[in-house]
Amino acid sequence: MDLGLNGRRAAVAAASAGLGLAAAASLAAEGASVVVCGRDQARLERAVKGLAGDIRTVVGDVSTVDGALEFMAAADLLLGGVDILVTNGPGPSAGTAVGTAVTDYPAALELNLTSQVAMCLAVVEQMRQRRWGRIVAITSIAVRQPIAGLVLSNTARAGYTGFLKTLAREVASDGITVNSLQPGLHRTDRLRTLHGDNVDALAGTIPAGRLGRPEDFGACVTWLCSEQAGFVTGVHIPVDGGAYAALL
Repeated sequence: MDLGLNGRRAAVAAASAGLGLAAAASLAAEGASVVVCGRDQARLERAVKGLAGDIRTVVGDVSTVDGALEFMAAADLLLGGVDILVTNGPGPSAGTAVGTAVTDYPAALELNLTSQVAMCLAVVEQMRQRRWGRIVAITSIAVRQPIAGLVLSNTARAGYTGFLKTLAREVASDGITVNSLQPGLHRTDRLRTLHGDNVDALAGTIPAGRLGRPEDFGACVTWLCSEQAGFVTGVHIPVDGGAYAALL
Protein backbone atom coordinates (compact mmCIF):
# COMPACT_ATOMS: atom_id res chain seq x y z
CA MET A 1 0.00 0.00 0.00
CA ASP A 2 1.29 3.46 -0.92
CA LEU A 3 1.03 5.60 2.21
CA GLY A 4 1.53 8.84 0.29
CA LEU A 5 4.72 9.78 2.11
CA ASN A 6 7.15 9.85 -0.79
CA GLY A 7 8.81 13.28 -0.78
CA ARG A 8 7.37 14.35 2.56
CA ARG A 9 9.79 15.93 5.02
CA ALA A 10 9.96 14.59 8.57
CA ALA A 11 11.72 15.66 11.75
CA VAL A 12 12.04 12.97 14.41
CA ALA A 13 13.32 14.05 17.82
CA ALA A 14 15.55 11.98 20.09
CA ALA A 15 16.00 9.26 17.49
CA SER A 16 19.43 7.76 18.03
CA ALA A 17 17.88 4.61 19.51
CA GLY A 18 14.67 2.90 20.52
CA LEU A 19 11.23 4.02 19.41
CA GLY A 20 12.40 7.30 17.89
CA LEU A 21 14.91 5.55 15.65
CA ALA A 22 12.30 2.97 14.66
CA ALA A 23 9.90 5.75 13.66
CA ALA A 24 12.58 7.48 11.58
CA ALA A 25 13.54 4.25 9.83
CA SER A 26 9.94 3.44 8.96
CA LEU A 27 9.22 6.92 7.59
CA ALA A 28 12.38 6.88 5.47
CA ALA A 29 11.53 3.44 4.11
CA GLU A 30 8.23 4.90 2.86
CA GLY A 31 10.04 7.63 0.94
CA ALA A 32 10.08 10.52 3.38
CA SER A 33 13.21 12.62 3.84
CA VAL A 34 14.01 12.44 7.54
CA VAL A 35 16.14 14.47 9.93
CA VAL A 36 16.86 12.92 13.31
CA CYS A 37 18.62 14.32 16.34
CA GLY A 38 20.58 12.93 19.24
CA ARG A 39 23.15 14.17 21.70
CA ASP A 40 26.09 12.11 20.41
CA GLN A 41 27.25 12.31 16.79
CA ALA A 42 29.03 8.94 16.80
CA ARG A 43 25.98 7.20 18.24
CA LEU A 44 23.74 8.89 15.68
CA GLU A 45 25.93 7.78 12.80
CA ARG A 46 25.99 4.20 14.07
CA ALA A 47 22.22 4.25 14.49
CA VAL A 48 21.39 5.31 10.93
CA LYS A 49 24.14 3.37 9.19
CA GLY A 50 22.64 0.84 6.84
CA LEU A 51 19.08 2.17 7.08
CA ALA A 52 17.23 2.59 3.81
CA GLY A 53 16.18 5.98 2.51
CA ASP A 54 17.15 9.60 3.12
CA ILE A 55 18.02 10.04 6.80
CA ARG A 56 20.15 12.97 7.96
CA THR A 57 21.49 13.62 11.43
CA VAL A 58 21.71 16.67 13.67
CA VAL A 59 23.47 16.78 17.02
CA GLY A 60 21.06 18.30 19.49
CA ASP A 61 19.44 17.94 22.89
CA VAL A 62 15.67 18.37 22.92
CA SER A 63 15.41 18.11 26.70
CA THR A 64 15.15 21.90 26.94
CA VAL A 65 13.00 24.42 25.10
CA ASP A 66 16.07 26.09 23.61
CA GLY A 67 17.48 22.77 22.44
CA ALA A 68 14.14 21.72 20.96
CA LEU A 69 13.87 24.95 18.99
CA GLU A 70 17.44 24.58 17.74
CA PHE A 71 16.61 21.13 16.42
CA MET A 72 13.50 22.39 14.65
CA ALA A 73 15.47 25.23 13.04
CA ALA A 74 18.14 22.80 11.85
CA ALA A 75 15.55 20.38 10.45
CA ASP A 76 13.76 23.19 8.65
CA LEU A 77 17.03 24.34 7.09
CA LEU A 78 18.08 20.85 5.99
CA LEU A 79 14.70 19.85 4.60
CA GLY A 80 13.37 23.19 3.37
CA GLY A 81 10.32 22.77 5.60
CA VAL A 82 8.77 20.18 7.89
CA ASP A 83 5.62 18.28 6.91
CA ILE A 84 5.82 15.65 9.63
CA LEU A 85 6.93 16.05 13.23
CA VAL A 86 7.48 13.15 15.60
CA THR A 87 8.12 14.44 19.10
CA ASN A 88 10.01 12.27 21.50
CA GLY A 89 12.38 12.57 24.41
CA PRO A 90 13.97 10.63 27.23
CA GLY A 91 12.03 10.12 30.41
CA PRO A 92 12.90 11.86 33.68
CA SER A 93 14.34 10.06 36.67
CA ALA A 94 12.27 7.62 38.67
CA GLY A 95 10.60 8.60 41.93
CA THR A 96 7.47 8.20 44.02
CA ALA A 97 4.88 10.93 44.57
CA VAL A 98 5.71 11.38 48.25
CA GLY A 99 9.44 10.92 47.75
CA THR A 100 9.91 13.45 44.94
CA ALA A 101 10.59 17.06 45.86
CA VAL A 102 8.58 19.82 44.24
CA THR A 103 11.88 21.31 43.07
CA ASP A 104 12.36 18.24 40.84
CA TYR A 105 9.31 19.05 38.75
CA PRO A 106 10.44 22.05 36.62
CA ALA A 107 13.20 20.11 34.84
CA ALA A 108 10.89 17.14 34.25
CA LEU A 109 8.16 19.38 32.88
CA GLU A 110 10.62 21.01 30.50
CA LEU A 111 11.87 17.60 29.41
CA ASN A 112 8.51 15.97 28.66
CA LEU A 113 6.11 18.90 28.31
CA THR A 114 7.32 22.37 27.38
CA SER A 115 10.16 21.29 25.08
CA GLN A 116 7.69 19.06 23.23
CA VAL A 117 5.15 21.88 23.00
CA ALA A 118 7.87 24.14 21.61
CA MET A 119 8.55 21.71 18.76
CA CYS A 120 4.87 21.60 17.83
CA LEU A 121 4.53 25.37 17.82
CA ALA A 122 7.67 25.72 15.71
CA VAL A 123 6.09 23.87 12.77
CA VAL A 124 2.34 24.28 13.02
CA GLU A 125 2.09 27.60 11.20
CA GLN A 126 4.00 26.38 8.15
CA MET A 127 1.80 23.29 8.12
CA ARG A 128 -1.24 25.54 8.19
CA GLN A 129 0.03 27.50 5.22
CA ARG A 130 0.49 24.30 3.22
CA ARG A 131 -2.81 22.89 4.55
CA TRP A 132 -1.15 19.57 5.32
CA GLY A 133 0.77 18.31 8.31
CA ARG A 134 1.21 15.43 10.68
CA ILE A 135 2.25 15.62 14.32
CA VAL A 136 2.74 12.35 16.19
CA ALA A 137 3.89 12.39 19.80
CA ILE A 138 5.55 9.44 21.49
CA THR A 139 4.32 9.60 25.08
CA SER A 140 3.57 6.68 27.41
CA ILE A 141 0.82 4.33 28.50
CA ALA A 142 1.33 6.07 31.85
CA VAL A 143 -0.93 8.85 30.54
CA ARG A 144 -3.86 6.46 30.93
CA GLN A 145 -2.55 4.33 33.76
CA PRO A 146 0.18 5.97 35.86
CA ILE A 147 3.22 3.78 36.38
CA ALA A 148 4.33 3.33 39.98
CA GLY A 149 7.65 4.98 40.73
CA LEU A 150 7.56 7.31 37.70
CA VAL A 151 5.62 10.26 39.06
CA LEU A 152 7.54 12.88 37.07
CA SER A 153 6.92 11.14 33.76
CA ASN A 154 3.30 10.42 34.63
CA THR A 155 2.67 14.08 35.40
CA ALA A 156 4.53 15.71 32.51
CA ARG A 157 3.25 13.40 29.79
CA ALA A 158 -0.35 13.75 30.96
CA GLY A 159 0.00 17.52 30.64
CA TYR A 160 1.44 17.19 27.14
CA THR A 161 -1.48 14.98 26.12
CA GLY A 162 -3.87 17.74 27.16
CA PHE A 163 -2.00 20.17 24.93
CA LEU A 164 -2.07 17.74 21.98
CA LYS A 165 -5.84 17.22 22.23
CA THR A 166 -6.40 20.98 22.33
CA LEU A 167 -4.09 21.61 19.38
CA ALA A 168 -5.69 18.82 17.33
CA ARG A 169 -9.10 20.47 17.49
CA GLU A 170 -7.70 23.90 16.65
CA VAL A 171 -5.89 22.84 13.47
CA ALA A 172 -8.04 19.99 12.15
CA SER A 173 -9.67 22.18 9.50
CA ASP A 174 -6.20 23.13 8.21
CA GLY A 175 -5.43 19.58 7.07
CA ILE A 176 -3.21 18.87 10.09
CA THR A 177 -3.60 15.82 12.28
CA VAL A 178 -2.24 15.68 15.83
CA ASN A 179 -2.10 12.33 17.60
CA SER A 180 -0.05 10.45 20.15
CA LEU A 181 1.04 6.88 20.61
CA GLN A 182 1.31 5.55 24.15
CA PRO A 183 3.91 2.78 24.21
CA GLY A 184 3.75 0.11 26.81
CA LEU A 185 6.74 -2.15 27.37
CA HIS A 186 9.06 -2.29 24.37
CA ARG A 187 12.52 -3.79 24.18
CA THR A 188 14.49 -0.54 24.37
CA ASP A 189 17.48 0.86 26.25
CA ARG A 190 15.07 2.86 28.45
CA LEU A 191 13.37 -0.34 29.61
CA ARG A 192 16.70 -1.99 30.33
CA THR A 193 17.78 1.05 32.33
CA LEU A 194 14.66 0.85 34.49
CA HIS A 195 14.49 -2.94 34.92
CA GLY A 196 17.95 -4.33 34.29
CA ASP A 197 18.08 -8.12 34.15
CA ASN A 198 14.33 -8.38 34.80
CA VAL A 199 13.37 -7.18 31.31
CA ASP A 200 12.47 -10.60 29.90
CA ALA A 201 10.29 -11.42 32.89
CA LEU A 202 8.10 -8.43 32.05
CA ALA A 203 6.71 -10.27 29.03
CA GLY A 204 4.58 -12.31 31.39
CA THR A 205 2.63 -9.18 32.33
CA ILE A 206 1.53 -8.54 28.73
CA PRO A 207 -1.45 -10.35 27.15
CA ALA A 208 0.44 -10.62 23.84
CA GLY A 209 3.04 -12.66 25.72
CA ARG A 210 6.04 -10.65 24.58
CA LEU A 211 7.67 -7.25 24.76
CA GLY A 212 6.99 -4.83 21.93
CA ARG A 213 9.38 -4.58 18.99
CA PRO A 214 10.53 -1.05 18.13
CA GLU A 215 9.98 -1.68 14.41
CA ASP A 216 6.32 -2.51 15.02
CA PHE A 217 5.93 0.75 16.89
CA GLY A 218 7.64 2.64 14.06
CA ALA A 219 5.07 1.25 11.63
CA CYS A 220 2.28 2.65 13.81
CA VAL A 221 3.88 6.10 13.71
CA THR A 222 4.18 5.91 9.93
CA TRP A 223 0.55 4.94 9.43
CA LEU A 224 -0.61 7.94 11.49
CA CYS A 225 1.48 10.12 9.16
CA SER A 226 -0.05 8.62 6.03
CA GLU A 227 -2.67 10.00 3.66
CA GLN A 228 -4.96 7.16 4.72
CA ALA A 229 -4.96 8.45 8.32
CA GLY A 230 -6.02 11.96 7.35
CA PHE A 231 -9.35 11.70 9.21
CA VAL A 232 -7.74 10.45 12.42
CA THR A 233 -6.86 13.27 14.79
CA GLY A 234 -6.93 14.05 18.48
CA VAL A 235 -6.54 10.41 19.44
CA HIS A 236 -4.08 8.84 21.87
CA ILE A 237 -3.51 5.20 21.08
CA PRO A 238 -2.01 2.58 23.40
CA VAL A 239 0.57 0.36 21.71
CA ASP A 240 1.11 -2.13 24.49
CA GLY A 241 0.16 -5.66 23.47
CA GLY A 242 -3.15 -5.42 25.32
CA ALA A 243 -1.68 -4.47 28.70
CA TYR A 244 -4.05 -1.57 29.28
CA ALA A 245 -7.24 -3.16 30.60
CA ALA A 246 -9.79 -0.33 30.93
CA LEU A 247 -12.60 0.23 28.44
CA LEU A 248 -11.74 3.88 27.77
